[in-house]
Amino acid sequence: MPPTLYEWAGGAPAFRRLIDAFYDRVERDDLLGPLFPGGVHEAHRAHVTLWWCEVFGGPARYTEELGGYERMLAHHRRLGLVPEQRFRFATLMSRAADDAGLPDDPEFRAAFVGYVEWGTRLALANSQPGAAVAEHAPVPRWGWGVAPPYQPG
Repeated sequence: MPPTLYEWAGGAPAFRRLIDAFYDRVERDDLLGPLFPGGVHEAHRAHVTLWWCEVFGGPARYTEELGGYERMLAHHRRLGLVPEQRFRFATLMSRAADDAGLPDDPEFRAAFVGYVEWGTRLALANSQPGAAVAEHAPVPRWGWGVAPPYQPG
C-alpha cells in the first residue's frame, strides 16, 4: 500500500512549512498581497495548514474543527478573483513547495500540482459574483493519481 501524499511529504510539519513559505511569498506579492491587508495572520495560516493536511490524506481536522468544505467555500465566495491571480497562486505555491523542502520526485510533484490546478480553478469559479456553486461537498482527498511513488524493490 503506497503512503498517502501527506505521509510522503512529511506530515503536518511539512505542510506547515509549505503554507508559511507560500504566505510569506504572498505577503510580498503585488497581485495577491492586497487580498490580505495587514498580512496573513497566524490563525489563517494554521487553518489553511489543516485544510492541506486533510486534502493530502492526513487527519480530518479541518472538517471536524472548522466546518469542512462549506467553510472553505465561504472564504472564497464573491471575491471576484481573476485568472491572473489564480495563475500567480499556483506559481507561488509551486515555489513554496521548493522553499519548504517538499519531496521533488516527479510522482509527488505531479499529484501536488494536479491539486493546485484543480483547487485554484475551482476557487476562481466559486469566487465569481452569482456563481452557481456546489454548496455542500466533502473536503477532497487527493491521491497519487496515475503515477504512484516509485519505491525500489
